[in-house]
Amino acid sequence: MPRPLQATIHTESFRHNLARARLAAPDAKVWAIVKANAYGHGIEHVFDGLRGADGFALLDLAEAQRVRTLGWRGPILLLEGVFEQRDLELCSRLDLWHTVHCNEQIDMLAIHKTNVPHRVFLKMNSGMNRLGFTPQRYRAAWTRLNALPQVDEISLMTHFSDADGALGVAQQMAVFAAVTRDLPGERSLSNSAATLRHNVNATDASAHPDTRVASDWVRPGIAIYGSAPDFPSHSASDWGLQPGMTLTSKIIATQEVAAGASVGYGSTFVAEQALRIGIVACGYADGYPRSCPTGTPVLVNGVRTRTLGRVSMDMLAVDLSALADAGASAGFGSPVTLWGRAANGTVLSIDEVAQWGTSVGYELMCALAPRVPVLVSHEGHL
Repeated sequence: MPRPLQATIHTESFRHNLARARLAAPDAKVWAIVKANAYGHGIEHVFDGLRGADGFALLDLAEAQRVRTLGWRGPILLLEGVFEQRDLELCSRLDLWHTVHCNEQIDMLAIHKTNVPHRVFLKMNSGMNRLGFTPQRYRAAWTRLNALPQVDEISLMTHFSDADGALGVAQQMAVFAAVTRDLPGERSLSNSAATLRHNVNATDASAHPDTRVASDWVRPGIAIYGSAPDFPSHSASDWGLQPGMTLTSKIIATQEVAAGASVGYGSTFVAEQALRIGIVACGYADGYPRSCPTGTPVLVNGVRTRTLGRVSMDMLAVDLSALADAGASAGFGSPVTLWGRAANGTVLSIDEVAQWGTSVGYELMCALAPRVPVLVSHEGHL
């Protein structure tokens, strides 16, 4: 039989989380962000749960082709735009919208031969200092684009650097508003954090009414996968989000560990008292962070316990004595939830696991190894 490790993609969770984004920004259209192979979940695996979006946004032309192959005929946005001249030919053929964030991309458009003008999103660097035209050069870029016959509608876009934290969005929003005040075109500003914290129906009490963001298009990414964009300030459950992925395995061996004995490579954990431990078929070669130390939470038979010692390539150890203390039991073949939803409904947030490994939920999702089998579930959650 195959190794018992499995990732389950919850289609209904994606529908639920997409609806949660719409609730926060009821007057906006929603881009479902599926870059990085849908944050490691697989574009083909999440498509059915996200087909209710108004458009799909991603980075790679190959991923755009996959979305079209799945039957999507609506908008697709290239978030980083094109990288070389010939990319525009595929944009024309696949009817792709694309971001323009530098003069070189305008130069490419100016010599592109097309019968159908392109829809572009002109990006402003309002403070993130990553991609986009500075506020001082933004209007000149808009004027150049607007003069090109290769360009149809120009939408206006920026990206918030601190929507998830104390600095918030007010300063960047003010810069963007001042520069674009009289420019036509739809606006796209809000990522997951801004959508949930700063949009019209945001419920975060720390978001001042004066910083409510009005976007024609919102761009929820991590939130639609069931992770909190501002963890640990808020958890996924605080935002009403459901896990899009559950990673499960089983106990494949047990050991009785005497007081003073160590567990795993490097003897990083030494038992202070006799313990019963379980060995789980999951390791860093599967995408579980090696950086997760002793104490990282895990669910065995739906009961919360902890990892012990260093994570190996293919295995990790968990404390089964903690289950006995809780009046439960476990042994060979017992189900283990590394993150996500256990069979009894208990949820272990991917954000919490990531925090123990000094990482973020994004990284754990994207790091899921190709050798992990993926099941797409259409069952709903209670």
